[in-house]
Amino acid sequence: MIPEREEKSFHMSPDEFRRHGHAVVEWIADYYSRIESFPVLSQVKAGEIRESLPANAPAKRESLEAILKDLSGKILPGVTHWQSPNFFAFFPGNASGPAILGDLLSSGLGVQGMLWATSPACTELETLVLDWLVPELGLPEKFLSTSSGGGVIQDTASSATLCAVLAARERATNYRSNQEGSRGKLVAYTSAQAHSSVEKAVKIAGIGRENLRLIEVDETFAMKAEALLATVKQDRQSGLVPFFVCATVGTTSSNAIDPVLEIGKICREYDLWLHVDAAMSGTAALCPEFRYLHGGLEYADSYCFNPHKWMFTNFDCDCFYVADRKALIQALSVLPEYLRNKATESGSVIDYRDWQIPLGRRFRSLKLWFVLRYYGIEGLRFHVREHVRLAQQFAGWVQSDDRFELAAPIPLNLICFRLKSGDEGNQALMDALNRSGDLYLTHTKLNDKLTLRLCVGQANTTERHVKRAWKRIQEEASALKI
Repeated sequence: MIPEREEKSFHMSPDEFRRHGHAVVEWIADYYSRIESFPVLSQVKAGEIRESLPANAPAKRESLEAILKDLSGKILPGVTHWQSPNFFAFFPGNASGPAILGDLLSSGLGVQGMLWATSPACTELETLVLDWLVPELGLPEKFLSTSSGGGVIQDTASSATLCAVLAARERATNYRSNQEGSRGKLVAYTSAQAHSSVEKAVKIAGIGRENLRLIEVDETFAMKAEALLATVKQDRQSGLVPFFVCATVGTTSSNAIDPVLEIGKICREYDLWLHVDAAMSGTAALCPEFRYLHGGLEYADSYCFNPHKWMFTNFDCDCFYVADRKALIQALSVLPEYLRNKATESGSVIDYRDWQIPLGRRFRSLKLWFVLRYYGIEGLRFHVREHVRLAQQFAGWVQSDDRFELAAPIPLNLICFRLKSGDEGNQALMDALNRSGDLYLTHTKLNDKLTLRLCVGQANTTERHVKRAWKRIQEEASALKI
């Protein structure tokens, strides 16, 4: 008879998890209750956080109390507070209570949803919530899973763009480039103001940076459709193969909106894959008055937007739609023996592993489902409209101060503005504001001039925060004697 060994475990028991879980939720709730007391931009120096922590991993188990103490005392000073209502930099990376709770449940379930068979609910809920958003955003019905296309949650718009480039590459080469490597003549196009992820995607896809054309923009910083057409014609005459265009609805620098309808007609005429990146601004189309943003999507082969930017769904969550899911699946599908199963072979289910770069995937749709149900479309529309209203109000204040000028149109919630005194003054103003910890701004260059960007889109930003930001901007400008 084999003697029983005494069981030993270092795992957290369910009762311990319950107790510690309450402590962590309390910590998070307390953090949000006092988030405005922290400097928005972390003030630590490079290496300071690492130097404050032990050089080696602990040999012995430590208490959760000790871990949370170090979190508060040593980690928190190195955090830039993206959830602060005084965060006006970049585009937001929003979170909200419902999304955090949904993400917690996703972590608790610990699903690896690479196949329908590995967790049917993970796949089917994702398909459902992405279908929900198609009519609410005014997207074409071809993006529904019940049509020829469908939606999938990627981590970011960068991954969505890469998937679109890969599908476009395979379609353009009749699915031979993966086998034969013959893609030297392919050419891609995007705006000179487009996100850097397009350049990264063409590099990863083996197209090469030299085969990406950055198309000239107009006075609003939107792509010139006529310049695109001329460049496509010239490349074809040179024996090259135009295959992919990325149009942007809401560029990072200025929130410029490319003329998707005109670009789409060119793509249709020359058989180019049209991908539309609406990472930040797509959420605005929840409101009927902003539905014009999606004009021309009937010509799009793929489209994406980020709920983790303006739909209060914490990072990472990008909704990526394709008009023809077969093109995407055929470009990305690999089926080794260990993934074969009856459900997949039946052809009646979706296996999202074929819709993305990695094999594995988390249960991301839970947090989006929580957000959609907790806020309702009505609640989401309310906050989008309020952010746009506050941005337009801020723009009016800028125009009323003779020291400042607007640098770009303001269709939604991003204000690009600058001091008239020049780059040096604008840099000094931004540095002083960010150093103060009272708010956080970032910059871009428009018409070769350093331009300040203020985005009103953080989940908890209200009118008082925007008013205070403008007051601080005026105060620092006066202190700098600009």
